[in-house]
Amino acid sequence: MDVIELLKAAVFGVVEGVTEWLPISSTGHMLLLDQFLTMDVSEDFWNMFLVVIQLGAILAVCVMFFHRLNPFSPRKSAGERRETWALWAKTIVACLPAAVIGIPLNDWMEEHLGSPFVIAAALIVYGVAFIVIETARERRVERALDAGAAPGAGGRHFAPAPAEASTVSELADADARVQTLEELDWKTAMGIGLFQVLSIVPGTSRSGSTIIGGLILGCKRTVVAEFTFFLAIPVMVGASGLRLVKYFLAGNTLAGTEAAILAVGCAVAFLVSLASIRFLMGFVRRHDFKAFGWYRIVLGVLVIAWFALVG
Repeated sequence: MDVIELLKAAVFGVVEGVTEWLPISSTGHMLLLDQFLTMDVSEDFWNMFLVVIQLGAILAVCVMFFHRLNPFSPRKSAGERRETWALWAKTIVACLPAAVIGIPLNDWMEEHLGSPFVIAAALIVYGVAFIVIETARERRVERALDAGAAPGAGGRHFAPAPAEASTVSELADADARVQTLEELDWKTAMGIGLFQVLSIVPGTSRSGSTIIGGLILGCKRTVVAEFTFFLAIPVMVGASGLRLVKYFLAGNTLAGTEAAILAVGCAVAFLVSLASIRFLMGFVRRHDFKAFGWYRIVLGVLVIAWFALVG
């Protein structure tokens, strides 16, 4: 058993657990990390590992939101069970664009658009998008306040607290059209699903594309963050299952060391994801997504500079 390779797998697990849920591109970070910390495994195993390690991350969502996602819970009323089934139905419907468009193009995208410069460009472009979208939401509220609109007049959900008691960012979020998952209609769910297709470009971020879509379509930050978590379940389970099938159909097997590497990566990704999800949900209750936008821009610039220097 190669301890060094297991330690590398643990590092990749940490990166996966942090970046899968924050809108900063997990695949982009994993591919970039591979430039500096390459595992001594076959190419087929690496391509499979890069996808299947996400199962550890998605298990964290299932654990943390088990009651919310369980339609059979005896603690739920009949109405709550119907709402849970409706949430699952909207989640599946929102995943259809990714299945229909993303799966056929995924391998081609990885092969032709997996370069560091494409990843860097996607990081920067969507970083700018986060800043522009959040700034536009805040300016809309500022204009309403400057015009003398009292809280409650700017939109259906405008915060009832005095304006001085909340930041403009919080007021903008309180003015969002969709304030709860129960208010998320089918059209908006499908729209978020269409934005998810953008994540087939490495460096875009699956969570980043759906969060941007949700913000544009009028969702509160916590709502689109939670719906992004739920969308990941069928998408990532399906993608991991498909990648495993391809791996074994190609005649590959999981030797002892490779099985241990995969297990360590998934386990670490699970544990780190628990902390990442808690952090993100706590963060977006009080802050906007601009910080992630700036992070993406800075990282993208550093990536371009690094690979331009090393050739």
